[in-house]
Amino acid sequence: MGFKITYSVLEADMTAVHAAFDDALAQARGQLGAEAPSWIGGKPVRTGRLIESHNPSRTKEVLARAHAVDASVLDEAVANARRAQREWAAMGWQARVAGVRRVAELISERRMLFAAIMSMEVGKNRLESLGDGEEAADLLRYYAGIVEANEGFIKPMTRLSPNEDVRSVLRPYGVFAVIAPFNFPAALPCGMTGGALLGGNAVLLKPSEETPWCTEMLAGCFADAGLPAGLFQVLQGTGETIGAALIAHPGIDGCAFTGSSAVGHHIFRSMTAERIKPVLLEMGGKNPAIIADDADLDRAVEGCYRSVFGLSGQKCSALSRIYVHDSLADEFTRRLAERAAAMRIGDPTDRDVYMGPVINAESVARYEKASAAARADGTVHFGGERLREGAFAEGHFVAPTIVTVPRDHWLEKTELFLPFVTVSPFSDLNDALARANAVEYGLTAGFYSRDPARVAWFLDGIEAGVTYTNRAAGATTGAWPGVQPFCGWKRSGSTGKGGCGPYYVTQFMREQSRTQVG
Repeated sequence: MGFKITYSVLEADMTAVHAAFDDALAQARGQLGAEAPSWIGGKPVRTGRLIESHNPSRTKEVLARAHAVDASVLDEAVANARRAQREWAAMGWQARVAGVRRVAELISERRMLFAAIMSMEVGKNRLESLGDGEEAADLLRYYAGIVEANEGFIKPMTRLSPNEDVRSVLRPYGVFAVIAPFNFPAALPCGMTGGALLGGNAVLLKPSEETPWCTEMLAGCFADAGLPAGLFQVLQGTGETIGAALIAHPGIDGCAFTGSSAVGHHIFRSMTAERIKPVLLEMGGKNPAIIADDADLDRAVEGCYRSVFGLSGQKCSALSRIYVHDSLADEFTRRLAERAAAMRIGDPTDRDVYMGPVINAESVARYEKASAAARADGTVHFGGERLREGAFAEGHFVAPTIVTVPRDHWLEKTELFLPFVTVSPFSDLNDALARANAVEYGLTAGFYSRDPARVAWFLDGIEAGVTYTNRAAGATTGAWPGVQPFCGWKRSGSTGKGGCGPYYVTQFMREQSRTQVG
């Protein structure tokens, strides 16, 4: 490919990309029903209960069978991790950087097959799936570059006497649990794992039970990179079994988690009840965009469309609340509905499809509940129905949905993780900002205005860690490693420092002051 596929690609010549994807898709379809073992001590483990991964576009189609493990394997896995971590830490930061970069290269080499599998297993369209793999590799490279630029975070300090050598050294904690969701099965586990490994730690990954095939692809890249056996281990299974046991194990020194706010807060309380441990949480969002009366409406419609409906709204950064000035509200809503009506929905492996299915039956039920509430209490401008006819009958397909509900309605407060947005007119910009901030989350936010003073006002007033203004590529979505740090405020995050940014890796290390008198 002659350019990088990111989440902000708007237009380019995709002929060669689609041809390569078609070849990879044929290869992936030849592997349906693939085994997805757990990985413990550098070896695949093919015991335990089988969990099937189904195609959300055709729910009767089995994609992979995961070998789920339970708490009985944890003592062995943690002991393996502890041995490998000591070996890894002793190698020095240069060797760790080189090892992580090898993983990144393998992901890049295999990105087409990875994307084809991801499109089937997650329901992402082609470009979103390719972007996920590209981001995974870029996260590893970016974090490796941060460690290299800081020379392993070994800093000479001021001396109080000439015969002293004083240094600040960042050291690993030991063994990290990494718990990842379904929606970015390459980028999210890689980002968290990369930060932990570059900090000198070992990792026990608990992936989503929805994406075992993607996880097996990722495990293969780590296995083939020549890292110490047991440094990166994969525990396939459910959150209720292996996930709960993992965070409760006394040999786990820290945790990095991406997922819902409720689960994240449970993990934090559980892991810090007896002693303080590093718990890095990237959680949900109820992300707003404000469209002022002087906005470029073309940009606003395009940016909101992409951020509401990309990946069927199943992103923590997805746009779910739009506040638009009274003078533009009717035209904006009409144009957004027209864009939704023209959207191609279907099997996301098809070249021209923009929006695929939601991930599972629970998501469909949540969609139907939200749609019923909007019909009962407000106005449905577009959508609000499950798609059941023709090719949609076999999958978890729902219509892109645009609604207006009364102020402070629960649909304006609750994260849905669906292609579902509320549109609310406003007359006073200060009131719009107050409404944008009146939720427990603070992840991403967008703003549209031609006035630089208003833009500055928004950036200073919005309670969100990731902000965008006047962006057609996405009102609230599209962060990229080394470009937009991704930090959740309020109930969207735990540390005040985000992934994709320059301070992320240091959170996996602790400081040691070394004073040596010679």
